[in-house]
Amino acid sequence: MTNYSNPFLRDLLRPLQIPVKPKVFVSYHHGNDQWYADQFGSLFHEQYQALTDRSLDDCIDSDNCDYVYQRIRDEFITGTSCTVVLCGSESMNRKYVDWEIKATLDKQHGLLGVMLPSCPRNLLGSPLVPGRLAANTNSGYAHWIPWTTNPQLMLAAINTAREKAKSTWLVANSAPMMTRNR
Repeated sequence: MTNYSNPFLRDLLRPLQIPVKPKVFVSYHHGNDQWYADQFGSLFHEQYQALTDRSLDDCIDSDNCDYVYQRIRDEFITGTSCTVVLCGSESMNRKYVDWEIKATLDKQHGLLGVMLPSCPRNLLGSPLVPGRLAANTNSGYAHWIPWTTNPQLMLAAINTAREKAKSTWLVANSAPMMTRNR
């Protein structure tokens, strides 16, 4: 019987191991940023097979905010290790994006903001992103990158976000959930 707890054997067999693809949830404004979400899934999930995308395909049809939040958290965020927030022109104003970030933080999963070319900036040149994402980027819990189609850069960013998520004391999640889109 082979002893895989032996460090020498484990190091010897490491190149033969199939790498585990991270499971991610992609949060974005469906109205404005669908093209980028489709590109993200097509490139990183289908073409490069670098990750598994567990995002919502359709809207959850309910007016009950607690029910929608619970479904997002339990059926889509659970089982992932990182949420990728595609930050475009309206992301900061969308309640579902806020809820998806909150659910990610409640689960203490990695949080990665991706600045799309359409992301607006304030007068000082800083990107305007969802408040909950900004608070966690500022605290050091979340990671932040510009849009990329490079699978190595995206995987490195996801891994950085997952690593930062180990610092759970940095989570900034006390803001009330958005009740409506702005």
